[in-house]
Amino acid sequence: FPRFSLQESLLSSASGYSNYRGILNWCVIMLVLSNARLFLENLLKYGILVDPIQVISLFLKDPYRWPAACLVIGKGVCVCGAIGENVGIIIHSINLSTVLFFPVATLLMVNSVTPVGGVLALAVYTILFLKLYSYKDVNKWCREIQYSADAPDPFRSPSSTGPTVQRLNGAASRSQVHYPGNLTHRDMYYFVFAPTLCYELNFPRSPRIRKRFLLRRLFEMLFFMQLLVGLIQQWMVPTIQNSMKPFQVNSFFNFYNDVPNHFIWLIFFYWFFHSSLNFVAELMQFGDREFYRDWWNSETITYFWQNWNIPVHKWCLRHFYKPMLKRGMSKWVGQTAVFLISAFFHEYLVSVPLKMFRLWAFMGMMAQLPLAWLVGRVFQGNYGNAAVWISLIIGQPIAVLMYVHDYYVLHYGGEEPAAPVLLS
Repeated sequence: FPRFSLQESLLSSASGYSNYRGILNWCVIMLVLSNARLFLENLLKYGILVDPIQVISLFLKDPYRWPAACLVIGKGVCVCGAIGENVGIIIHSINLSTVLFFPVATLLMVNSVTPVGGVLALAVYTILFLKLYSYKDVNKWCREIQYSADAPDPFRSPSSTGPTVQRLNGAASRSQVHYPGNLTHRDMYYFVFAPTLCYELNFPRSPRIRKRFLLRRLFEMLFFMQLLVGLIQQWMVPTIQNSMKPFQVNSFFNFYNDVPNHFIWLIFFYWFFHSSLNFVAELMQFGDREFYRDWWNSETITYFWQNWNIPVHKWCLRHFYKPMLKRGMSKWVGQTAVFLISAFFHEYLVSVPLKMFRLWAFMGMMAQLPLAWLVGRVFQGNYGNAAVWISLIIGQPIAVLMYVHDYYVLHYGGEEPAAPVLLS
């Protein structure tokens, strides 16, 4: 005989049911099948366009394409050692200004530097700028603490003997460094190459280099780098070249680029934040491996920006946001200022290598403020997470498409380029 009880249907929100693993698997399968169809159509229409030698040959055939590499190699001359207090402020200001603006002048004056090479060079100099700024700030705070006899030393890293590092990498016992014992070239160059933007006197260190872990990360770096190049050659370049004529009549909204662009962004995230940074961290025995958090579960735009790039988030929080709060500014002003400086560096990394100033990246970053307010007020839970994903899938490709359009019109006019536009 049937027995009845008071209960809700599983798909009702009141039921409390949350195990949707089967539906998630179905979504993944449908996503793979739908994109496999697009990939098959691309393969049948264009054939195999993947050429691993093409990018390398572009540089080997023309030695004058190497100034960007020379810029990266020459960045070491901008690093200073321990210096005096009075001279330090002047030298640090000149040094930081040089690090930020010298590569800009070089890229704008040397026409042979490709956009891709320019982006890589400016990215290296931007990282160096943020590191040197942190190095200057922390040592300044140490000097201020040294003048206060009863103040505790906040720069003894509590995570250097934390249980997580001990459990994963084994227990490491290292002597603690105190100011001014850290003012050595060895200490500074370790920080310059370490996978972090925030300086500490005592970083958490792992006791040994795990060779298997290192080889896995190296294999991932090589594999995903080749996959990125292959996707760009096979998927993005033909689509962009076919879209050149619609671009001339200002038909920006070609969403066929959204899916490959988004996949490339996701692969780049894994390649850089997981494979590459973990490879460098393991090689340098750097113990803190929190380079990202669960940004894919973001229910607000703010949560996404706080968790997808932890090194930059920690730098902004420590050296920009909190100092502004200490000076009496409101949280809203501090958040706006953080997005403003982030927008500046996004535009800096795009407009200078392309040698055109359209402010698409700047406006896209500043648009995150009203978007964050809207998503936080209107959408909750899974709806908020869906809104974040939609903004990532649609918003970023539109900005990329605008830059490609402007670069094409500026450099090629009505003619179709023979090579990928950003490599030529």
